[in-house]
Amino acid sequence: MPQMAPMNWLILYFFFTILFLSFNFMNYYMFLIKNLMMKNKKMMEKK
Repeated sequence: MPQMAPMNWLILYFFFTILFLSFNFMNYYMFLIKNLMMKNKKMMEKK
């Protein structure tokens, strides 16, 4: 099926890009939440 090859490559490409982006966003938000929690703990300690 040579006609189907480009479609399959596109699907794989989009699948991996979406996977990669979702993974990056997850790490970014986890990092933000950790930082916010650390800041909140520091502020609580100051009081």
